[in-house]
Amino acid sequence: MTVAPSTVLAIFLCLLISGGCGGEEKGGAAAQPALTMPGIVRQATRPASVAQCVAIDGAWMVPYEETIPGTAVRFTMIPVPGGSFRMGSPQDEHGRQDTEGPPFTVEVPPFWIGRCEVTWGEYRTFMAATAIFHAKHGDNPPSTPAEVGVDAVTAPSMLYDPDGVYASVAADRPATGMSQYAARQYTKWISKLTTHFYRIPSECEWEYACRAGSKTAWSSGADVRTLQEVAWYVENAGDETHPVGQKRANAWGLHDMHGNVAEWVMDQVTAQGYARQARLSVPAQMTEAIEWPKQLESRAVRGGAFYDEPTECRSAARRKSADQAWNDNDPSVPPSPHWLTASASWGLGFRVVRPLVSPAAAERERWWEADVESVREAVAFRTQLGCAASGLVDEEVVRELAAELRTREAVSRRRDDGKDSK
Repeated sequence: MTVAPSTVLAIFLCLLISGGCGGEEKGGAAAQPALTMPGIVRQATRPASVAQCVAIDGAWMVPYEETIPGTAVRFTMIPVPGGSFRMGSPQDEHGRQDTEGPPFTVEVPPFWIGRCEVTWGEYRTFMAATAIFHAKHGDNPPSTPAEVGVDAVTAPSMLYDPDGVYASVAADRPATGMSQYAARQYTKWISKLTTHFYRIPSECEWEYACRAGSKTAWSSGADVRTLQEVAWYVENAGDETHPVGQKRANAWGLHDMHGNVAEWVMDQVTAQGYARQARLSVPAQMTEAIEWPKQLESRAVRGGAFYDEPTECRSAARRKSADQAWNDNDPSVPPSPHWLTASASWGLGFRVVRPLVSPAAAERERWWEADVESVREAVAFRTQLGCAASGLVDEEVVRELAAELRTREAVSRRRDDGKDSK
């Protein structure tokens, strides 16, 4: 697999001008050269025994494993080659919705994407940050993100009632029930911990990675019977999520792109579908094609969940978020900006992306931060109450993270032992 010449040129210019790109940046400058970052092997020949690798100028993008600092928690990132594809669905595809068209051709730069959805084991590191940030504040009042500064990460409260979340909270199952804002803050959390830029996918990236070169309704083929091989959905899931990575991967080595949990992406779903994108030059560039959200609701959720029908798990299928309805039974006013409480959210998760070329600081913030005033106000209110917490990720946080996770695991074991004794 090779990268488009225009992408190679952009990478070369970035390296020439700034000394590198692709890492977490400080003050707008790249932290380290792209060719020395994880997931890059600098050699002319294809790395031996690596099934999924992507050629770039003088090097190869390869799968890599990232360890969340301060923990033993790991996740695997898979390289995706840059290229063009036809996004959306044909009019005769069974189950098609109007917002899946008109189809358009888009060019996607190379990137890495999570081999699996973010698990509870990974997401609990983010949840643990709340207690750590509170402890760092000491006797001082809780701080809002604005008071902490632009580098602040806002961590969520614990689940309201873990026993009331019907999707399993086992460490190897996909994390569920978070808002898009919470998913974006999680990516900021791991970016600050690892110094590598992570974010949620754009909708173009997600569908491109899901299809993995296929043009059929599902990456497994046009026959719905093949879906059993790659997805947990209404016919085989047993009304629950399952440990990630059990079903067969797609052609690019990605698991659970169909079913298990539906996945947040960045874009807004508009009534016009892809009409704006279809008017762009051919191929459209991914940066032009992104439909940046301007409202809280109708953000895109992709892939379908364990409770969904096969048509809702298609590669092109788009679900519109219904944030207010998904928080109707939240007892808090305003409702939590981090957690969704309706049953639909039990099948809602996400996976992470790392682009080959890391953007400038302002664009990174756009991927991470709240983009509507109601969410910003809810976050400020919840942090002032102490329900959530904002703080800076530093070496002290890394040191405290392992201890906080051990404490939470002990509490969980005592709770489980109490159940067993009844």
